[in-house]
Amino acid sequence: MAAPSAAMRKKLQRKFRLRGFTLKVDALEEAAAFLARFPDAEDEALDLLLDELDKEPLKSSILDRDAVRRVVSLLVEAEEAVDAASPSATSVQAALRVVDSFVVPRFHYDPIKKVFYEHTGRLALHGEAGDKAALYRDRYQVLLQRLARDKYFSKPAFESVMTENESCEITSIQSLVGCTGRRWIMGVISQLEERQFYLEDLTGAVPIDLANAKITSGFFVENTVIVAEGELLSSGIFQVNTCGFPPLEDRETSLSLLMGLDFFGGGVIPTEEALRLSSLENKAVNDMFVILSDVWLDSYETMEKLGVVLDGYESVEVVPSLFVLMGNFCSRPCNLAFNSFEELRLQFGKLGEMIASRTRLKEHSRFLFIPGPDDAGPSKALPRCALPKYLIEELQKHIPNAIFVSNPCRVKFYTQEIVFFRQDLLYRMRRSCLIPPTTEETSDPFEHLVATITHQSHLCPLPLTVQPIIWNYDHCLRLYPTPDMIVLADKSEQKAFKYTGITCFNPGSFANDSTFAAYRPCTKEVELSALES
Repeated sequence: MAAPSAAMRKKLQRKFRLRGFTLKVDALEEAAAFLARFPDAEDEALDLLLDELDKEPLKSSILDRDAVRRVVSLLVEAEEAVDAASPSATSVQAALRVVDSFVVPRFHYDPIKKVFYEHTGRLALHGEAGDKAALYRDRYQVLLQRLARDKYFSKPAFESVMTENESCEITSIQSLVGCTGRRWIMGVISQLEERQFYLEDLTGAVPIDLANAKITSGFFVENTVIVAEGELLSSGIFQVNTCGFPPLEDRETSLSLLMGLDFFGGGVIPTEEALRLSSLENKAVNDMFVILSDVWLDSYETMEKLGVVLDGYESVEVVPSLFVLMGNFCSRPCNLAFNSFEELRLQFGKLGEMIASRTRLKEHSRFLFIPGPDDAGPSKALPRCALPKYLIEELQKHIPNAIFVSNPCRVKFYTQEIVFFRQDLLYRMRRSCLIPPTTEETSDPFEHLVATITHQSHLCPLPLTVQPIIWNYDHCLRLYPTPDMIVLADKSEQKAFKYTGITCFNPGSFANDSTFAAYRPCTKEVELSALES
């Protein structure tokens, strides 16, 4: 057994000391050997080991090898018992949890107590005026509490640590009156008067001049929250010198601060269960998700191409665990002028027959259907509910376990959190941009889009006039804490981009470009694929 590194020794001694334990050398080596079994979940394994030691009737707080080994043996036996369990316990059906947007819990932030609390009671689909104001306030406060923890924007403990020029402490807009010199403010870009943009926070609003502002990567559109550095002019306009989005926070940091709160909607997982699931996730090397967007059922050419894809995966040694079919499911918008719903219903039935004829896929794969922006539904507002029951009844006769969910939707695979969103977002963001995006860091529009939604912690930070959102369900589009993967299905060019540890990709338009994507959750690798023309 290799001796633990100096960093590992220090970490173990500190953690055990916090729980009131002192480790002998041989006990430390035993604990390090246990953690080596879980290279991707060391912290969870250590917490679990300490929790179990707390339950033991120990004679002394000074631990030797035997005391630690006894607990380690129990934990290892429990893990092996899980691995030897029936296959159904570890099948993809058990590992996969799909979360509809309309059941995602809503949380409010209390700036006085500095805690989140869960909303109780029903949420009305048709909100009141106060609900629209709450939408913007909640978005702003989520980002403000995140920014307050950033070392560059938090107030220094001692005034002598930073000079005024070095400090980036945020000034409220109300406090700008009478202030001179450079200031940092944070607010929402609003157009309170025609052709005049303001920066608005919870205390007030100030007109801004962005003409000569130096910006960071991303699309700066109305309704986005920005951090701006500049000076209040005598005319009352805030002259912006530099501006950017609120800095990101590491996913693990966010989760550690939100222990016990289920922002994602997949349920709170105890530490012991998280450790077990993480181990199973690392062993799921054969699991693969296939994602297709724009599956036009009324197009003979598209259905022929889909048959080729299904045949290809039917013939492989291990079939994909999950197929995600995203709209639009018709080449024409299903609006008031659309009068072919009976025909579309039959086309869904034909899709069911096509899948059912591939027996291995029908038996071993799951099929997830997510509506597109032009599919049938009660409105264009986000989040969109699942496809109407009338359209999918024929398909369900052939594929009874098919899953139909909202757009966007969330999927939890063991411990991994994945968000699926079908919207032609890139085109709309570029059209709504107030300032041309910078080309210093990147000129790729998709990378700018990813930077925007991750820093805003929101899937669709467009003005409500461009993309309506159900006011009381705006929280369903939030990306806080940041998920492991975001699928931004768009009719634009197929792309993949890893940004600050978050895997983001667009599978492309299957109907237009014959493109799709395969994702391996075990390694978080994306394979961008296309059929040969």
